[in-house]
Parts: sequence; C-alpha cells; structure tokens
Amino acid sequence: MAQSDLLEIVRRPLSPDTRLEVSASREEYQHVDEILERDGAKGLTIVHMYPQLWYDSVKGVAIVVAPRTPLHSRMDGAKSRAISAKTQSINQTGIRLTTRAWDGALQYRDGSRLTLMVAVEVGVSQSYRSLQAAVSWSVCALRCRLGLAMSISEGNRGETPHMRYYASIEEAEAAAQESENDFQRQLLQHPYGPLERYGVIWFGKVRQVILETYRSEDDNCLPETLLVPSQSFTVVENGEYVGHSVSPNLRELVLKDCVPSHLMSGRDIQTTPVNFFDREWFEGEFRASMVSTAIVRVRDYGRVR
Repeated sequence: MAQSDLLEIVRRPLSPDTRLEVSASREEYQHVDEILERDGAKGLTIVHMYPQLWYDSVKGVAIVVAPRTPLHSRMDGAKSRAISAKTQSINQTGIRLTTRAWDGALQYRDGSRLTLMVAVEVGVSQSYRSLQAAVSWSVCALRCRLGLAMSISEGNRGETPHMRYYASIEEAEAAAQESENDFQRQLLQHPYGPLERYGVIWFGKVRQVILETYRSEDDNCLPETLLVPSQSFTVVENGEYVGHSVSPNLRELVLKDCVPSHLMSGRDIQTTPVNFFDREWFEGEFRASMVSTAIVRVRDYGRVR
C-alpha cells in the first residue's frame, strides 16, 4: 500500500483532546489500525494505545482521537464513580465502571453477563454537535438507557508559551510544584480560572459548563439518530457557578437506568432518584482537574538541559 496520510497523522504529536476526521477507505483504516496494534504490542506507542482510531463508514472518514486532558478524564471518571456509589447505596447491585473509547459507561454485572446502562460523555472545547452525536450513538447504537453529557468550554489562553529550561530534573519538579501551589492559591480568588504563571495563561477562564441528559423514546432508533437533550443545565457561566437550580439527579436519572428492571421489584424502587450531583462534589473535582491540566501544560513546556 502507498504511503498513508492517515498513518502519518496518527504518528504525529497531537494536542490533548484533539479529534480529527481524515478521508480514508476502510482498507486504509484497517491497515493503519493493524500497524497501531502491532506497534502497541511492541511497546512503541505511548500509554493506553493513544491515539485511538475509529471509522465512520457513512461519511467515509477515519476519526483520530488524541489523549485526553486531566480535566476531561477526571470529570468523566468523577461522574461515573458518583453515580455508581449512589446506586449501590440505594440498592446493593452489581453495577461497575467500564470504558468505551475515551469516555465511560456504567455496566450492570449479572454473573458473567454485562449490560450497558448509562453512557457518560465529556467534551472539552469540543463542538456541541460532535458531543451530541457521541452520546446519541451510545444511546441508539449501544442501547444505553440514558446518556449523560458534560460540555466544558475553556477560554482563550493567548500566545503559545516559550520553552523553559532547567539544569536538572529536580529543578524542573520543584518548578512544577511551585506552579501547582500558586494555581491552588489563585483558585481562591477566581475559582474557574484563569490560572497564570510566568506571564502565561496555563488554563483559560471557564466560559461555560453544561450538563445534559439524553434518552430515546424509540427502542428502534437508528444508530445515526441525533437525539435532543431531555434535560439541560448550565453549571458555570463566564467563570461563575450558576448551577443553583441543578437537580441532584438532573431530573432524570433513576435506579432503573442503572439496574435492569427484572432485578428489582416494585415501581417505587425503580423510580428512586440517583442523586449524584451537588455543588461541593462538582467544584472539588473540577478545580482539581483544572490544576492538573495546567500542570501538564507547564511540564510540556519545560526541558532539562
């Protein structure tokens, strides 16, 4: 096979959370995917087989997805863990966490059988339509009972930072720790950024965070169906928390979304709200994720001579 543009792209360093669509035949996609798997088996790809490669046969494109930022991965995991913990506190269940592509899902384990229940998607400065399509696919194609989506929009960080050089690894680590301490102090003044140091913005002011739920009323909906949200809440707007009216279960998530109905008796228990959201939980997880992401960026622009 001739030199592949797709192979060149997946081997190129990609910014975190980057998602690219590349025109490619299924044959080319399969060829590149086999190379990535072979390289991974030899330890040639970076941790967790990044980037990941999918194929959309309808559009005839390969989709290249880069590693996630700590903000993306932590908020995804935090939502899943919170729902799982609340579900188990209501009813002793076999619910467990799993992953599908980058984002998460809740599965119910019944012996050796696993049933997908709730899909969890997080988008960081991702187009709304692509996030909507991702969670819709989880509900319509994978038959998840409910989809939860969190859309996070980070403000502009301005100019690209200059590389900083250190005399030793110890000096570089000390600088990263000082940066982390400084970012933690800054959060006391502006809880949703920006986080600045060395005259550089390492995490932009959070423009908006939106939480939405997706549910299909049609059991036979096509995989490519684009659902509209059944509930939508703005949690952060222009750097300020505005989620005072957010329902703890997003007015939607109930026990039967997390546990197969045939394992529960009585409608009352099935419709018990799974109250996973509260401000203290959200802000603690979100701020820690902001700092972690900023520190990753600081490290990316530091080198030991």
